[in-house]
Amino acid sequence: MAKYGKNPRAIAGLVRDAEVHRDVYVDPEVFELEMEHLFPNSWIYVGHASQLSKPGDFITANIGRQPVMASRHSDGSIHVFYNRCPHKGVKIASEPCGNTGKFFRCPYHAWSFKTDGSLLAIPLKKGYEGTGFTDTQASDGLSKIKNVVIYRDFIFARLSENGVAFEDYFGESLSTIDNMADRSPEGKLAVEAVPIRYMHTCNWKMLVENQTDTCHPMVAHESSAGTAIKVWQREQGNSTETPMAVQLYGPFMSPYEFYEQSGIRIWPNGHGHTGVANSIHSNYSDVEGYLGQMVAAYGEKRAHEILGEVRHNTVYFPNIMVKGAVQILRNFIPIAVDRTLVESWVYRLVGAPDKLYERALMYNRFINAPTSIVGHDDLEMYERAQEGLKTNGNQWVNLRRLYESGEEADVTAVINGTSERQMRNQFHAWAKFMTMDMKQDVDQPVEAAE
Repeated sequence: MAKYGKNPRAIAGLVRDAEVHRDVYVDPEVFELEMEHLFPNSWIYVGHASQLSKPGDFITANIGRQPVMASRHSDGSIHVFYNRCPHKGVKIASEPCGNTGKFFRCPYHAWSFKTDGSLLAIPLKKGYEGTGFTDTQASDGLSKIKNVVIYRDFIFARLSENGVAFEDYFGESLSTIDNMADRSPEGKLAVEAVPIRYMHTCNWKMLVENQTDTCHPMVAHESSAGTAIKVWQREQGNSTETPMAVQLYGPFMSPYEFYEQSGIRIWPNGHGHTGVANSIHSNYSDVEGYLGQMVAAYGEKRAHEILGEVRHNTVYFPNIMVKGAVQILRNFIPIAVDRTLVESWVYRLVGAPDKLYERALMYNRFINAPTSIVGHDDLEMYERAQEGLKTNGNQWVNLRRLYESGEEADVTAVINGTSERQMRNQFHAWAKFMTMDMKQDVDQPVEAAE
């Protein structure tokens, strides 16, 4: 028997002011409800327009359980549709990306479609004459996703036909994407390499929460980043130049006071970022020639404003993190209640020195890869949490750090950098988007969370 069904009161009851019930992480039914409601109701990242540089280029993705694909049409336009042949339901594309040429061809019965999704040809089409085929949905070709927005070349889609408009959903949080793109002298980013992909044996929300958890780095990463720093201090000798690698992982050992004063900014709908006044990316070495390029492109004042914004991690609810200062996006893709596929993408700043791209690639390998120095610390914590939440002694997860009674939801605010309010902000959005398309039935029983 379903414990939660589609009862919005029961689902909302999993989130309290400063606690969440363990079922949001470990209950398979809750996970399936996320796939059916949360993800379709939210704006989800599909890919980047630079991945579709030529007509016929395509990428595939998933929004919840729904396979989707995006392609570049012959007129330069980008289209997003469900990755499903309208005939027998076969997936049109199974690869992450590629170029299909002038049309897509179903591998089962050879129905073909233009790169805008419209039906091109059907073998033995005369077999459909007089059958009423032209009145069916299949005659329209691949089913298009109606709500698609391309913002600064980032492609977002919302499966639900009704919901919060893109501008209202993201609001001021888009400033992080703006800053990342503006760091290019040409105002453009480009994907030039495949992402680092790896599986985590934990619930996807654990990874999202960790992006704004500033009380764990100096603890969880002490044995890795902390050891690396000690080795460098021992071996540096008379060197006055700090290697790029040490610059990248050294700040992970910053004290609580550093993170407190750095601050966290929260935005409505679950978005927020660490590193308001300062961040772990603030003190990287200058790259020769870069500032001059930026000043030439934007003027001195604006160039310094762009480069002075060094936000740490920006969470875009529900499941991506953008690290603008090093041009990285991490996509936390839910596979099962306890399995999450991570894609870690690096973007080149078009027109900027190669050294910046090199630094971004190095950061991705050092911090985010399966072979990274610090990434395994986090993975072990997630796995321990996934196991520990099965215990019955306490079924609630405490998110009370710096909680204040009467906290408002869906507001913009700058807060103490070690607050757990951004996590609370995410779960308020979780309850909101999980239930916004569920009808309230007063006769539905509510099983109180223990």
